[in-house]
Amino acid sequence: MSALHLNEKSFENDVIKTDKPVLVDFWAQWCGPCRAVAPILDELAADYEGKAVIGKVNVDEENVLAQKYKIMSIPTVMLFNKGEVVEKIVGARTKKDYADLINKYL
Repeated sequence: MSALHLNEKSFENDVIKTDKPVLVDFWAQWCGPCRAVAPILDELAADYEGKAVIGKVNVDEENVLAQKYKIMSIPTVMLFNKGEVVEKIVGARTKKDYADLINKYL
């Protein structure tokens, strides 16, 4: 199981309209810290399968989403609950940090 690749088209259904908490990583291919976070998010996607959604938005490919959520630096990880941004972390963190975030909303 790996993180879901989100785009402008899928964002509404996969993030806004789902009843599960959604952890969304705003990232880019050229970003070193983003590449460090990627395997952690894939592990979380497997760990939380069926309980939470783990997704990724490539800011270079999805400018509209990056602008809508005012992404100024990456990686930025946002937790959505019931369609709203409830938490935001800028910069790379540990797997435990991200898991603690998800667990607050399960």
